[in-house]
Amino acid sequence: MARTPSAQDLVRWSEALAAIARTGLGFTQNLYERERFEEVLKVAADIRVAAASEVGTDGAADLVAEWLSSVGEGVEGYVTPKVAVGAVVGNQRGELLLVKRADSGAWLYPTGWADVGYSASEVVVKEVKEETGIEAEPLRLIAVLDGLRLGTSGMPFYSLVFHCRATGGELVPHPLECADVGWFAEDRLPSPLIGAQRWASHAFAALRGEPVEVLFDRPRRPPWRGEG
Repeated sequence: MARTPSAQDLVRWSEALAAIARTGLGFTQNLYERERFEEVLKVAADIRVAAASEVGTDGAADLVAEWLSSVGEGVEGYVTPKVAVGAVVGNQRGELLLVKRADSGAWLYPTGWADVGYSASEVVVKEVKEETGIEAEPLRLIAVLDGLRLGTSGMPFYSLVFHCRATGGELVPHPLECADVGWFAEDRLPSPLIGAQRWASHAFAALRGEPVEVLFDRPRRPPWRGEG
């Protein structure tokens, strides 16, 4: 029996449709095609609004306007996920560094958008220090995750997650981005914790020094209905 679509499914389908339509608008000047792509955007916005009771969203008209304002031309108009860089930071007690995000009130490992001119590992060092006050040394890449599958409801992104070792500093949450920050043992994780079922056990295995492979989202069959 087919699985009933969840609010997360609706968000993912909406974002995928919107990306297809915006990319189409970026590559065509044909009036007929542009009108059809704009209609697809309206359908995508309606799907997103249908998930509003569980994930929260703006009105359909506001979403369409926001999507249209971001349309570029040619290659610049090709809509792809953004890239975020996250850090699984451990201390000598095997605890995990987590931040409580000011925007959502949910907990997650330190993470931020990739900056032009920085390598991914340099972004990790910068974000951990800015968000938590902790100095960190990146050791290895341990995960490449789809933000929409983690349960985030905002902009689509891929998260590159590094295992890091704390080397100094003191816990000081960023005054704007973080409501709180702390070290947590595996059996004392805070709630709500974004996507914990997807990455938490893998993260603590890395902190224990176990030989972990890079975690990534397995292909779904079919992509829109299958389980990863």
